[in-house]
Amino acid sequence: MTAKDVLAQLKKLGSEQTKKTLMKHGAKEPFFGVKVGDLKVLQKKIKTDHALALELYDSGNSDAMYFAGMIADPAKMTRADLQKWVKGAYWNMLSSYTVPWVASESKFGRELALDWMDNNSEMIANAGWCTYGSLVAVKADSELDLAEVEKLLLRVKNEIGSAPNRVRYSMNNFVIAVGTYIASLTKKAKEVGKAIGTVEVDMGDTSCNVPDACEYIEKVEKLGRVGKKRKHAAC
Repeated sequence: MTAKDVLAQLKKLGSEQTKKTLMKHGAKEPFFGVKVGDLKVLQKKIKTDHALALELYDSGNSDAMYFAGMIADPAKMTRADLQKWVKGAYWNMLSSYTVPWVASESKFGRELALDWMDNNSEMIANAGWCTYGSLVAVKADSELDLAEVEKLLLRVKNEIGSAPNRVRYSMNNFVIAVGTYIASLTKKAKEVGKAIGTVEVDMGDTSCNVPDACEYIEKVEKLGRVGKKRKHAAC
């Protein structure tokens, strides 16, 4: 399949209702409004095609950019590729999911996550926290710098109140990820969750809510799933 073929297929799958919903979350033209479920069906046909993924992301079409992350090969992503992708991630679905999922399974996940966190761009900083959260979810504890993770928890506690809007959401999710996937830091994550309390984030004209970090972690504890890692960052 060529990029032209994929874009034609995405156009057929798009709907005005989905476009309206995604625009409420921050999406902008050009895009067709394709449901993630339909993208997953197309993904099963293509599987992994890294060259195609790079071409689709460069199209600037939001549906194609998101889909690019689904068929990319993280191991083949260069640092320059990831920097290009994060700069192009202009809204939440791209900066919170597409880029972090691919970056976290690349060779540059940790270094870029730390670099992006300090960026003045809200979307890039958001991608940084989401990338580190994905690292926590997929990497064995032995592959993580747990002292660094703990320092980042304290950073969230100290800085979340003054962080940009979307970054507050990803910081809160980082606390949840640590408490959920690193058993030795669950207690610390819950302490931070209690300290930050209710996190206020402007979610636009949507019904989405910000999860309470401590409550979320406690639910995972009750299910006996703390410390169980994901095979892949992408859902």
